[in-house]
Amino acid sequence: MTRKPLVAALCATLVGVGAWAQTAAPLKLPLDNLGLEHLDIVVPDTAASARFYARVFRTELHQQPVRDTLRYFVVLGDVPTDRQVGYIAIGAAQGRPSSIGHYCVLAKVYSREALSGALRAAGLPATPTAPGGIGMWPDPDGLELQLFQPPAGLVTAAVKSPLPVEGDGLLTPRGVDHVMLNVSSFDKALPYYRTLYGTSAESPRDANGRIWYRLERETRLGLQPAADGRTMISHFAITVAPFDRQALVARLRELRADVLPSPDEPDVVRFLDNNRITVEVRVAG
Repeated sequence: MTRKPLVAALCATLVGVGAWAQTAAPLKLPLDNLGLEHLDIVVPDTAASARFYARVFRTELHQQPVRDTLRYFVVLGDVPTDRQVGYIAIGAAQGRPSSIGHYCVLAKVYSREALSGALRAAGLPATPTAPGGIGMWPDPDGLELQLFQPPAGLVTAAVKSPLPVEGDGLLTPRGVDHVMLNVSSFDKALPYYRTLYGTSAESPRDANGRIWYRLERETRLGLQPAADGRTMISHFAITVAPFDRQALVARLRELRADVLPSPDEPDVVRFLDNNRITVEVRVAG
């Protein structure tokens, strides 16, 4: 699954000033990563999506104008002075199907030129799909990774949103737990991910046939074969403070969200959001 150039370009050009100041120092793989920071979803009605998430998560919505639309940010915790906090970005689909567009990992050392050179030297896809100083990096199936070097922070131009929301959120978010990638095959995907994140970060296949990469700050990246052949970022998971499961299920039903069975992971609540994007929540720690 590939992203449209316009949206990829917007993601690259709307980052904060700190993210543009990427070092041009030599970069060696695997990445010296600082864990998952954010992910983005693209939907037909960004305000409706933001309201949905604000009823699920106890959050402070932020927003930013993008051409003739508003991009919303679901903040996953308190916003510190440097604005370095996890978040879900909600952008306009512009006629495309609702989906998870990309995920973002922080790296201690990063520059577009250095990463491209390191990937090329390893014989891996090395051409970013967005212009500018950041870029968007597709894996062998076209699934996109965004990289920042701190200070990255919540998009600098984003401000607290006045969007009216009926009622309060229920869950206290702690950050991104993981994103799950549906890949065409492990044979095709693993050389890329082992090079990017290191074999020491890789876990053996679990009982469900998935392979996990354990990143810093207790975040994870999961890979599983695409059962229907559709390569995509299939779902994301957010860590939260302890919560009342029955109250959450009631709230999701109130929001007309489908609660999905999770016999493979009974400790999580899995559901489809108002755009039928799969989300999981689990207690941190």
